[in-house]
Amino acid sequence: MNDLSIGIIGTGIMGEPMARNLLRAGYRVAVHNRTKSKADALITAGARWHGSPASLAAACDIVISIVSDSPDVESVYLGNDGVVGAVHDGLICVDMSTVAPDLERRIADEVRRKGGDFLDAPVSGGKTGADAGTLAIMVGGEESTLAKVRPVFSAIGKSIVHCGPVGHGQLAKLCNQILCGLNLLAVSEAIVFAKRAGLDPTTMLAAVSKGAAGSWAVDNLGPRMLQRDFRPMFMVDLQQKDLRIVLSAARDSSLPLPGTALVNQLLAANQAAGEGREGTQALVKTLERLSGMNQS
Repeated sequence: MNDLSIGIIGTGIMGEPMARNLLRAGYRVAVHNRTKSKADALITAGARWHGSPASLAAACDIVISIVSDSPDVESVYLGNDGVVGAVHDGLICVDMSTVAPDLERRIADEVRRKGGDFLDAPVSGGKTGADAGTLAIMVGGEESTLAKVRPVFSAIGKSIVHCGPVGHGQLAKLCNQILCGLNLLAVSEAIVFAKRAGLDPTTMLAAVSKGAAGSWAVDNLGPRMLQRDFRPMFMVDLQQKDLRIVLSAARDSSLPLPGTALVNQLLAANQAAGEGREGTQALVKTLERLSGMNQS
């Protein structure tokens, strides 16, 4: 058993397998979630339940939060019974959500003012990576703080990159989401084109996957599109939240991102069709509808 006590706030699609991997690595794990029932399996596996972020922070050496959106992160840290109210000397807070960089900087200031330290460390790899403990972790904050947390990160991820000061982890993740969105569109368009041209799309994916067009999206999202498996590895609604943050930051810098804006609009059509909680691979359905294919 590792002496460190790790608190996980948010036990959803990503947080639950991350907490489970920390338990397997021998850490003492505490959990909090807005809906307690979503943490029941972890509690059965040995995690300790806490009824508020403050209670969890008071009992832990490291707090890791991974929740859906900027207002959720703000509530977890700065709200009533939030983490900041229970920061103690030496506490390290790590937010692994994908949120606005400015919010992370504001929270970091509050945590440090109370004697703790803060890292923003968003992740990429989806549920598959969270289950396997192979997430890519993009870290903003002090290198000395990262050094203390790196063994913990090694239990949940295989790539840990220090990107700069607080907020730069989020900036790297926003670049990641630009790349993911455009790769998603490319795979969707290739599949729709193959179908319309009379090429077996399964054969097409096999043909291109080991060449210059090969990618994580080709290997993981393409087959799901063909199998009509739209269960979320990463939900459309969450991808849209991330793209909104990207586009807002781009507007602030007077930076045009036409490809990202197009993906945002196409995924909005999925949301309009009631598919916001499906996986991002559901984008292929929007392209099929636009082409008149009318797939189920």
